This record gives sequence, structure tokens and C-alpha cells, in this order.
Amino acid sequence: MMEQVRAHGDAALSGVIRRAPEDFRVDEIEAFAASGEGEHLLLEIEKRGMNTQFAAQRLAEWAGVGVPAIGYAGMKDRHAVTRQRFSVHLPRRQAPPIETLASDDLRVLSHGWHARKLPRGAHAGNRFDLVLRDVVGEHARIEERLQAISASGVPNFFGGQRFGHDGGNVDKARAMFRGMRVRRNERTHLLSAARSTLFNRVLARRVQDASWDRGLDGEVWMLDGTRSVFGPEPWSDALSERLARFDIHPSAPLWGRGPLRTQGAAEALELDALSDGTSLALREGLERAGLSQERRATRLRPASMQWQWQADTVLQVSFSLPPGGYATAVLFELGELHDAGAAERHRSSE
Repeated sequence: MMEQVRAHGDAALSGVIRRAPEDFRVDEIEAFAASGEGEHLLLEIEKRGMNTQFAAQRLAEWAGVGVPAIGYAGMKDRHAVTRQRFSVHLPRRQAPPIETLASDDLRVLSHGWHARKLPRGAHAGNRFDLVLRDVVGEHARIEERLQAISASGVPNFFGGQRFGHDGGNVDKARAMFRGMRVRRNERTHLLSAARSTLFNRVLARRVQDASWDRGLDGEVWMLDGTRSVFGPEPWSDALSERLARFDIHPSAPLWGRGPLRTQGAAEALELDALSDGTSLALREGLERAGLSQERRATRLRPASMQWQWQADTVLQVSFSLPPGGYATAVLFELGELHDAGAAERHRSSE
């Protein structure tokens, strides 16, 4: 995986994130309310130190159903305090007492009946409330960087959790493309890691040439908050105005079969960034796997960004991101942060 490149200059601080789960709070932003009828019990759950898949398994055991009967909109990390919704398919609307689901690390905040299983991506985004500890750096410079991030956004890199420890998922993806057998759910993760690596490589090149937040000749534009794209089309005052108010963003490829939609300078940059041996192998593997060319915005703007100093070396930062946005992309633009939660996960896996 190509290392990320900072768009706003060198690191403004160093520190530690996720020393305790309470230092990394994530609240899923609902996209709709429960319909009040149907065979799916919609539960809003707060969990501590528990990832989404483990919570889904616990819900399945509680309800006496298989894990496929559980729906959720997005994955949440284990080393955090998170609030998110799950659906449980109960055709006869017979649920065990809600209070029997509660434990020290999980509690039900609300529940109601709904007509459909909760699908992936069925949320409006996530609200993050983060505490950075052992912060080293000049307060004035740190706050200047925070203001720049709030005003201009950050490169929309995929976070390190996509790639596994030390980027191991990319090596596994290459092995899979060479014929190594993997389980179906692991195959999905490895395809995603391969695609995300190629996207990050193109985005890193665009950060280096300062085009991650502006258009290139032959650009394909993505509408903010959607997966809809348009272009290329000639540069105009209308495009400039829409780009300035964050209505549209430049985009980079999520690799798959078919030609790139970009043209001119944009197409040349993408192909050149993905011309090394590793990238070519990943491109070929994704095409043989049957994935089609898609796009992802190169720019990510945190909404409602706020910060305050809890102590001289403790900084609290909060913001909202749309689905698919990584808080780690925002934190990377701030500086060098040691992820104590990731280190604990690695020790546990060993």
C-alpha cells in the first residue's frame, strides 16, 4: 500500500489515539426512521470494545436466528464506543425480552419494527468524537491546521483498516489472484483491499501534484453525497462555482473491467500512477474477478467540525463524515498519531 501524502503540509502534531475505547466515539447518523410495521426488529445499540460482526453474532444468538438474518448499515471498529443500528429478521415478530440483550459492553437505546432488512450503506454517515492524548506541537499551528481541514477538506484516502496489519491484505489479494483458495467473505475483503490500494495510489499522485481538490483536463466529477458521476466536459465558471461550494468533487478509479472514463491529463495521470508491476497485477486480478470500473471522490470534507483543549496535551476533536469516509484520513492530515487500539488488536491476534 502506498503511503498517504499530506495535502496541508508536514505533521502539525504527534500524539496517541484510542488509548481507551471512550477516546474514539462513533455515532451512526440515521437515514430513516423505523416504519413501525414489518418482520424486522430495528435496534439502536451502543457497544463498547466490540466490533460489528461480533455484535451481529450476539444478536443472532439472542434471537435464535442465523447471522444472515442480521442486517447493519456499516462496519464499526472494536476499540471504540459506537452507536449503530441493526435489524433482526423475526418472521413471527417474536423477540426475546429486550432487557436480556443488555450487558456491560452492550445496551439497547431504542427499538421498533421495520419492513426491510437494514442493508449496507443505509445510513447518512457517522459522527466522530475523538480524544487525542500526549499531544506534542504548537497549539497555534495545530489550530491553524484544524481550520484548514474544516475549510478545505482532506484527501479521501481509504484507511489502513482496509489493508490489514502491515498491508497484509494486499499480499493475500495477489496470492488469491495467483490461485490461492480463500473463503467467500475473505475474498470480498481482499478484492476491496486491492481496489482501495489502487485508488490510494492515484490519490497520492494527485496530492503530490496538488490536483486532489481541483479539476484536471478530462476530469470525471462526482456529485457530493452520491455515487453519481458526470463528465468529462470543458472547464467552465459553473464547474468552478460548484467545486468551490463542495457540490462536486474530482474522482479517481475503483478499478475493474472496462475503459477509464477520464480523458486527457486525468487519464494519463491515472494510468501512470498504476503502471508499476504490483499495480498491474492488481488491475488484472480485479478485472478477472469481474468487477467493473467505478469512481470515488478524491476530496472529503468533515462537517460540523469542532475542537477544544481538555488539557495542555489533550485535544478533543469532533466532526461528521459521509458513508465511506474515514476518520483516519482526517487525523492523518493533523499529524503522526499512534493508534493504541490497533497495537492492542495486533497483540491479541498474535
